Parts: sequence; C-alpha cells; structure tokens
Amino acid sequence: MGSTLAFFFRTAKGRQTGFRQAGPSRLQTKRPDHSRPLEGEASEIALPPGSGLTVSIKPGTSTLARPCYILFSKTPTIMLSIKSGEKKTFSFMCQNPENHFVIEIHKTVDCMSGRCPFGEVQLQPPTSALPTLNRTFIWDIQAHKSIGLELQFSMPRLRQIGPGESCPDGVTHSISGRTNAAMVKIGTFCSNGTVSRIKMQERVKMALHLPWFHDRNVSGFSIANRSSIKRLCIIESVFEGEGSATLMSANYPDGFPEDELMTWQFVIPPHLRASVSFLHFNVSNCEKKEERVEYYIPGSTTNPEVFKLADKQPGNMAGNFNLSLQGCDQDVQNPGILRLKFQVLVQHPQNESYITYTVDLSNERATSLTIEPRPVKMSRKFVPGCFVCLESRACSTNLTLTPGSKHKISFLCDDLTRLWMNAKQTISCMDHRSCHRKSYFLQVPRDILQLPVQLHDFSWKLLVPKDKLSLALVPAKKLQQDTRERICNTSFSYLMASSSSSPGQDLYFGYFCSGGSIEQIQVKQNMSVTLRTFSPSFQQEVSKQGLKVSFIPHFKEEGVFTVTPDTKSKVYLRTPNWERGLPSLNSVSWNISVPNDQVACLTFVKEQTGLVCQTGRAFMIIQDQKTQAEEVFTLEEMLPKPSFHHHNFWVNVSNCSPVNGKQLNLLFQVSLTPRTIDLPVLLTAVVGGGVFLLFALGLIIFFVKKNRKKKKNKGLAVGIYNGNVNTQLPMQPKKLQKVRKDSESHVYADIDDTIVYGHLLLDSNGSFVQPEVDTYRPFQGPRGDCPPSPPPIHSRAPTAKLTTEEPPPGSSAESESEPYTFSHPNKGNESNRDTDIPLLDAHEPAESVE
Repeated sequence: MGSTLAFFFRTAKGRQTGFRQAGPSRLQTKRPDHSRPLEGEASEIALPPGSGLTVSIKPGTSTLARPCYILFSKTPTIMLSIKSGEKKTFSFMCQNPENHFVIEIHKTVDCMSGRCPFGEVQLQPPTSALPTLNRTFIWDIQAHKSIGLELQFSMPRLRQIGPGESCPDGVTHSISGRTNAAMVKIGTFCSNGTVSRIKMQERVKMALHLPWFHDRNVSGFSIANRSSIKRLCIIESVFEGEGSATLMSANYPDGFPEDELMTWQFVIPPHLRASVSFLHFNVSNCEKKEERVEYYIPGSTTNPEVFKLADKQPGNMAGNFNLSLQGCDQDVQNPGILRLKFQVLVQHPQNESYITYTVDLSNERATSLTIEPRPVKMSRKFVPGCFVCLESRACSTNLTLTPGSKHKISFLCDDLTRLWMNAKQTISCMDHRSCHRKSYFLQVPRDILQLPVQLHDFSWKLLVPKDKLSLALVPAKKLQQDTRERICNTSFSYLMASSSSSPGQDLYFGYFCSGGSIEQIQVKQNMSVTLRTFSPSFQQEVSKQGLKVSFIPHFKEEGVFTVTPDTKSKVYLRTPNWERGLPSLNSVSWNISVPNDQVACLTFVKEQTGLVCQTGRAFMIIQDQKTQAEEVFTLEEMLPKPSFHHHNFWVNVSNCSPVNGKQLNLLFQVSLTPRTIDLPVLLTAVVGGGVFLLFALGLIIFFVKKNRKKKKNKGLAVGIYNGNVNTQLPMQPKKLQKVRKDSESHVYADIDDTIVYGHLLLDSNGSFVQPEVDTYRPFQGPRGDCPPSPPPIHSRAPTAKLTTEEPPPGSSAESESEPYTFSHPNKGNESNRDTDIPLLDAHEPAESVE
C-alpha cells in the first residue's frame, strides 16, 4: 500500500530485536524467534516521515498487583506515543511487559485530498519490528460521500461473532462505518467464515487485533474503489458447500441506525438450497415508514418480496439471493430499538423437498398441528437444517397449522426422523341437554397420519359442564394399566388425566395400552386423553384400537373402572396419581366382573399402605354385587388378606386428608381360577333342598285347611295400628282381651299373617314375596351399576364386616307385642279399602254364624 518504508526497532547496543518471550502453555502457540530484552535494556522505534502512522504504547487490562513502567528520557511513564517522523528510545522496567502494556498502530488513509492507495494492505510497521505486546493495527480510511469503499478479504474469509464471544486463535477484525457524523459498528469477525466483502461509503475504520504470541505478518484484506452503494453497508457471504452463517445488524446488540438500509448478499451454489431463520429481533416505534426485510429471490415474480420481522422467513431457495433490513423514522419520545440476529443455512435438497402434502383441517374446527424438532443433543459439527415449509417457500424449524383451513407443506430436511408432530383437539359440551348420551370417536385424522413425520402426541381435551355431565371412555379393545409388574410394550399408549375435585390438584390415571382387562373408564369431570407413540409402526396398531367417549349423567366418583379379568393372566390395578398419592378426599372405584364358572382372588401387593391421615379416615369397601355384602377397612391399618369372590364385586377406595409424605398409593391384583364343586357340599345342598320343599308343602296344606273353616261372608281381617292404645299394659302376642262376656264373635284366637298382610305381600304376578330385612346398606341405586357409597370422611368407626344375615348394631327386630286393633270392612267396600284411617264402625259388629 504505497511506497516501501523502513522501520527500525533497535536496542541500545544496536542489534535489531523484537522482545522474544515464551507464550502461555495453555495456548500451545509457537512464538516468533525474537529475543527478550533484559530489564532496563534501552529500545528504539523510528517511524519514517509522511507515513501517516502513529504508534502508541499504553497500559492494557493487567490484573497484576506489581506495576510496570516505561522509562523514557530517564523518566518513568505508563504511556508513550511515537508519531510519523519521530524516533524514541525507551525501556521497560519489568521482565514481562506483555502482561502490562499493549501497542496500537494507527494509520490514516486520506482518499479525499489525493489518490486513494487501493490494493492489498500491508502491516506497517511489520510485526517483527515491534515489541512483543498485544498489537492492534487500525486503518482509518476517509472518502467522499459519493465514493464506495470495499474491503475484500482473501482466504480465509470472515465469520461474525456476537458480544461476549471470542475467536479461537485470538485474531479479531472490528469494522466500523460512518453515517450522519456518527460512527456505526458493522461487526466483529473471526477467521474461517463466509464473509468475503464488506462495502461502505464515506468512511471505513478497520481494526486488526493480534495477540503478542501470534506470528501473523499480513493484514489479510485489500481496499477497492466502488460507486456509491446508497445505503449503510453491503456484506457479501459466499458458500462453497453446505454450511451455516450467523449475521447481525449494525450496532448489534444496540439499536440499528434510524431510517437506514443494510443489505446482505448470499452466493449459493446452484445445486444447494438456502433457508433463513431469525434467531432474535426487536422492532422500534415508527412514526414514518415501516420496518421490514426485503428479499430478492431468483425466479420470484414479485421481487422484492417484503416480510415483517415477525413473519416466517423464506426457505428452500435455490441460487443467490439478497436480504435487506430497512429501518424507519422513529418516535422521538419513545424510539424503541431495532436489531436483528439471523442464520442462513445452506444444504443439499432432499427428495421430500419436491413433494407437497395437503393437510385439510377445514372440517377440524378444534384441531391444531405442530411440527417441530425432536429434542437432541447439540453437536459441534455442522448439521444440516431440518425445515418444514408452508407453500414451499416460508420455511422454519417448527410450524403450527391452525384449524379451519387447508394447508400445503413440504420438507427440507436430510433426515425426517429429526422431526415429530404434536396435535391437539378439543371436544366440549356446554349444554347438557343437547349432548346427553352423545358419543365421539377419538381418532387421528388421516391427513396427519399420511405425513412422513412421526406423530409424537395427539391430545384430546374433553370438557363437560360442571356437576351436570360426566364422561365414559370405551375402548375398541380392552386396556391394560401400565405398572411395574406389567409394563406396556406396545407402540403407543394412552395417557389419561382429569381435574380433581381437590383445588389445584390434577388426577393422573396413568398410561394405558391395548391387551388388558379394562372395558370402560368413567370420569367425573373434564379430562384429557393423550395418544403417545413410541414407534413408527403404531399406525398399523392404532387403527384397530380407538376410543369412544360418551357424555353420561353426572356421578360423584372421581373415576370408575369396569374390569373383566382374563382367565390367562393376572390384572394389576393401582390408584391414580401413583407415587404422588391419591388427592385428598378423592374416591375411586373398580367394578370387577367374575364369570359364572370362575372364582376371583383379590390380593394386595403390600400389607400396609403407609398412609397417615391428618384429618378424616381413609376407607376401602369391598362389596359383593349379588348379595350386597360389604367389608369395610380403614387404610391406615393392615390391608386385608387375599379374598375369594364368586360374583361380581366392587372395590372402592376413599382417601382422607393425608400428612405430607404419607400419601395413599394402593396396588392390587385380581386373578381368576376355575370354580370347583365339592361332592359332600353338593349332597348336603340336595338333601337340604328336599327337606325344605317337603316343609313348604306341608305348610301350604295346613293353611288351606284352616282357611276353609272361616266364614265366606266376612272380609279379610285388617290390622290397623292404633296409636291411642295404652302401650304400658302387658301385651300378649296375637291375643285380644274380651270386652263382652255374652259374645265372643269379636275374639280371634289366631290371626294369620298372610290374611292380615296378604294384600301387601302380593307381587304383580299374584304370588307372595319375602319381605326384606332392614340392614345397614350405604349403597343406593341399581345393583351392579353404581359403586358402594363410602362412610363419611370424618367417621372414626373401626373396621367392620356387615352382611345381610347380621344386622348392624342398633337395629331392633319387629316386636310382636306392638298394639294393633282390627275390624272387618263392609261387604260393599271390599274392593276399595282405605288403609290410611282406622276402619272401626260406630256400631258393634254382627255376631258370627257358624
């Protein structure tokens, strides 16, 4: 750059030197072969006149406690400046001056008053003529506003870095420009990148920083004259193969200059494809114009294509293209800040990039689909990007397709297994009168299954009006609950959860897969069902599974499971929220069916639950659905031993408010074995049945003969409870006192129950029915349809076994000495008897006629 100049840096003895010193071992970098000056040894720097150079030695960022000084003209100093045409002799008053000082070589290039020295830029003075300090070469090039200046970088090209980043070899390039009398930082760059040229106008300031141990002796760039570029700067980035480049707007991370224009030119081989992704951006508050990015894309009929910074940026572009950032006139009071950091990824096109897929969500009003990268560990090697493109141009690493529209997408990805899909669908019913008993099938739409990307999750959100309706899920094939004892090994599973009645607590029922014994799951209120896949082969299996959801009348249980065990394997069942504990005051039931020829064995895996209640009690009820017999257990105590059940039965678990860390987790199993009949038991049953039949026959004959003796013209005697009778008098069961000595027509020696209560014991077929015995029965509702009602949460009753044969304490048998009075109805009123008022006549009854 201009004429050859001579620079000298000599010691006092006259030998040329460069302060050789060993570099730090951690960098493992070779030092140039210079000799280290001794402490106090004099040195000399002479700069030729008219060179436009200024050399400054000043303190660096030393953290050493012991200071170091420069000795010049017998005076210690910490700064020394040598201008063009000057010669100065100095020495360092320490043995390691590179740890205390830095040297800057500033050269001014004036292209306004004379011919601008274009071409390759030399390092002046050369590094060998300078002391071994951290060196910064600065070129300040000034030109007219109408003249463009271009910095051309030979191999290796440059790579831009952001704030806080550093270059591996310690060599950095800092480039600045000028606009409206203000300096603008274009960026900081390292070696080994794609930036080949930077064009500016009016003024360019280039700083090359070399560490003291680096032996570089060339600048690595040249200056060329160009016409006016009419913008802040143009950065050219050249790709020779697959790769990526990260670039930033001027002054990043500070604000882009107001109403300025900056352009990036990308040179892409024709056989490769490029995609743009915005990594970070901010927009300012504009008074005039609008901040935007503009693309000049080869083959586009709408060049330039204009995008907002928040839009999806173009992708899958073939050939060279330009990207420009345009600022606006900002609000004076609140200007805001405009900045942009983006990445350009260049890679080979894939076969999938030429295929367009249609995803029709126009009929799926509540379905959305997101295609995004799988979570993977980052690699330091270059990894081709994986993009999904909307309409083949707007490409990004993730894309969300909204409901109610038809979408056309394609993929620019070397390996589609790096992507997956997540979809959501909402099924709601807000009017319980219109959707009662309605059913929906939970199936994945075909347009989603036909995409070449694996489905990860498909979630259904099921909403019902509170306290009005509940939900019932019926699988096409019975489900198995995933437990440690029996793990789901299928290609997909259903994750089910519901909102709990306990505030702030969700109820996770767990994972379920095909091949089990669960026929139905009923949930009290809103729930979510997520189909999660584990293998691409799930599509073959999921078509055979499917779930049907129905809106059913509201019930109070948090969940009810209908289970029909398999005769070939055990069924493992556990309470929801496994390992975290069933939420406080929640109740869950299992309706377990037992085939007629089988016996079910109910076994609890652990002897104790480890539950500790803070308030209330936790109960478990086991109820036989045929006999209605119940067993009630407190879950804070020992769990029951294995029990055998010949009929369908309920298992109900109701939680208390447990102590933290002492939650309720209950796991049990059900297994079936063939029912066997013992011969002595069978003979006993046959003999007992015969005796019972003979007894019943004799009893019938007795009643028939006795009834024939009664008068045909008298109505049936009706017993009416008389509350006015003195209950303190001693009573004789089934006898009445005589009130007239001369007539005993009103005396009944014996009243047959079938005559007195006959009209109450007849069923619809005219036959007698056995009256029910009053026992403790908390279960209300049709037999087998509803779970048993648990005892109150605050109950402190001990464990008890209640059956229909043994009434609970406190219930009393019906007393035979209870006072009754009787009368005979008139013949004309036999067909219309009033049982609400006594049938006592004012006149005396007629005497009986034998």
